[in-house]
Formats: sequence, structure tokens, C-alpha cells
Amino acid sequence: MNRPPRPSRTSLSSFPSRPTSLLASALTAGVLLSTAACASLGDSGDSGRTGVSASPAARQSPTPSDIPTLSEDQAKTALITNTDLGSQWSETEGAATWRDALLKSKVDAEAFVTDKAAAADCQKLLDGLYAEELLGEPSGARAVAGFDDSDNDAQMRYQVAAYGKAELDEKFAWLQTLPDKCDEFTAVDNKGGRQTVQVTEAQPPDDAGDANVGLKVTMAGELEGEPYTLTLDVGAVRVGDNALYLTNGGLDGADSDSTVQAIQAGTKRLEDTLAGKTPPPTQG
Repeated sequence: MNRPPRPSRTSLSSFPSRPTSLLASALTAGVLLSTAACASLGDSGDSGRTGVSASPAARQSPTPSDIPTLSEDQAKTALITNTDLGSQWSETEGAATWRDALLKSKVDAEAFVTDKAAAADCQKLLDGLYAEELLGEPSGARAVAGFDDSDNDAQMRYQVAAYGKAELDEKFAWLQTLPDKCDEFTAVDNKGGRQTVQVTEAQPPDDAGDANVGLKVTMAGELEGEPYTLTLDVGAVRVGDNALYLTNGGLDGADSDSTVQAIQAGTKRLEDTLAGKTPPPTQG
């Protein structure tokens, strides 16, 4: 399919709460990962760098086989709480209604003129966002938490789970291909409404866990006859054979500072829990 020039990689320090669409008439929604609001991105053209990002510290850390796999109790301990996110956050009261209305949309595969196979990857992206399983089904323990943002009616879905290093690295590498395969496509909701979806890459800094990955996805269309903007931040961090994964956003934007706080606090809690340490008290 015909595609516009790809936007450059962005950091959370320059990520707007409501990203501007590449099309003047389009509304947008976003998916992004980072580990520090003011951290700069690594050079996207760094020679010799391929696949999932890994920090120098991670390359000197114990191998995944030396890092224990999460137990059920550890997974729960490693979860963040609403006090990690700020005073506007509280425990969720239930899944947001836009999840069914928008994330269950089906890709218009006929619009993929030059790469029909990419349509399957784009559908897998939407399905994974809806089911909260972009990293696949965990092989072991999993704990899930949800939070609501009273400032902009956003919702954060957060989980910690045991997988396997090879499986996670494969998933992270696949996620990194989506800005090329799914840079712009059309999705159709269950009422026939059409949305313009765009996917770009947001390269996280190299200091979150053993590996990390981030995307920015925009989605524009009409909901019940009214134009809408759905904005999501999404991120994943691997620690040994385990990972944290989150989505944060809603129809009135996403507070990316809260996404950063969740990634930072969550990575630390997961690492401490796996090391047998007591995670630090959460901060309001």
C-alpha cells in the first residue's frame, strides 16, 4: 500500500499527550515506551545495533538462567500500585468501553496493495492490544493490575509475567518490525466505522531491564458519529525470563509521565523481587 514518509523516533520528553496526525483531517492515538521522561534516545542509526535494545549493564548481568522465574506470589509483589503513578490515579473500576468499540476492529486487508502478508501482522497487533497479550501467553505466573486516571479518564493496564528469554526476544523483535509493516493502514470496527491507524517506533533508552521495546500507534476515526482521538502508551521490559507489559491511555490522551513512572518503578520492583529483595515502598 502507499505509505507516507515515516516519522522519526521520539522520546517521551517530546511526546505530546495528543500527537498530531500525519494527515490534516485525521485524529490520532498513540503507543509509546520509555524509561525516563527527560532521557534522550539512542542514535537510531547506531551501527552494529540490531534487534531488541539491551543496556551495557544488562550485558554484564547474570544470564537469564541465573535469574529465577517468577512465582505467583512474586508476580503479585512485583506489581506497581496506584501510588507509584501520582495522586490522580486509583484502582480501576473496570475495563474502558472503548476497548470493545475500537480495539476489536478488523484490518482492511484489501487495502494492502504491495504486502498482503503485513495485514496479518497488523491484525495481530490490534488483537494483542485488545487481549493484552502482545507478548503472547505466559508460560508461568502472571499478575495483573488496572488503574484509572481521574485527570483525563485514561486507563492503565499493567502486568508482570513469566515467559522465556527466547520467546520474549522473538516477540520484542517482531514488535520492532511493525513500524515498517503497519506504518499506516485502515481498520473497520464492528459497526462498520473506519479508522486510520499509524504505527511508528519509539526507541527507549538503554537502561530498562535486560531488553525493552516501544511503539507509537495512532488511530483516527468516528465513534457514535463523533470524531475521536484514542491515545495509548504501550511498553514492555524483559528481566531474565520475565517481563512487564503495560498500556496507558484513553479518548482524552495519555499522561506519558505516568507511563515513565510505571516503567521505572515496575522495572525496579521486578528486579528486586527476583533478587529476593524487598521492593522499595511505593511513592505517591
